[in-house]
Amino acid sequence: MKRIVRVECEGEPGWGVVEGDEIVHLPGGPFGGNPRRGETLGDLADASLLAPVVPSKIICVARNYVAHAAEHSAEVPTTPLLFLKPPSAVIGPGAAVELPAESDRVEHEGELAVVIGRRCRRIREDEAWGAVFGVGCANDVTARDIQRSEKLWTRGKGFDTFCPVGPWIVAGLDRDSVADLEIRCSVNGELRQRGRTGEMVFNPSYLISYISQVMTLEPGDIILTGTPAGVGPLTPGDEVTVEIEGVGRLSNPVKTERGFQG
Repeated sequence: MKRIVRVECEGEPGWGVVEGDEIVHLPGGPFGGNPRRGETLGDLADASLLAPVVPSKIICVARNYVAHAAEHSAEVPTTPLLFLKPPSAVIGPGAAVELPAESDRVEHEGELAVVIGRRCRRIREDEAWGAVFGVGCANDVTARDIQRSEKLWTRGKGFDTFCPVGPWIVAGLDRDSVADLEIRCSVNGELRQRGRTGEMVFNPSYLISYISQVMTLEPGDIILTGTPAGVGPLTPGDEVTVEIEGVGRLSNPVKTERGFQG
């Protein structure tokens, strides 16, 4: 098992592997087989971690926990219900979730993220875990009022900063290791969500196979596997934390959107 991180390296993003209290540079990146290790990048405690993955796409699974579907008075789907987030939504640990002016109700959704490690298309379920690079913590931040008012979910799910991921990707886990992990999401230290990956309607291997029947999955692509019950609002000044047993702890502050003009 390895913890793969992404940090600033000589002014540019670089990959590293956590060894003890230090980060060792992976100059070849994480997806090139057995990348050559480089110099030490410094102590983990002092590092400014970036999002540990740069996906070409983020595929999300809706209502994959029965209790979450129930809290929205929604039916549990008989096949996976998929939607996409744009890569521009990704932020890393410590980066701020920005609340857009267009929404009056932004909510957290703590989830297990599965990161693809090799290109695959139409892969069988019994082979699917072999295409996994690792897993991490994620937050499927959602503008709930927009999601509810529109038949399509792109805008409500797709604002910049609406996909925190991190603090690292845990690589080298087998399928059984992630079959029943506790997921917790807290806001300002108050527990709001608590569930287990074993409660998923569709397990990660099934999801990978199902999604790959539709689209080619590339190294670095993220699958967000759904959220347990207990989703709730975020307000400026909050600190939202997603913690997954044996995987890690992802924390992000919440603030009002800064705005941007190009």
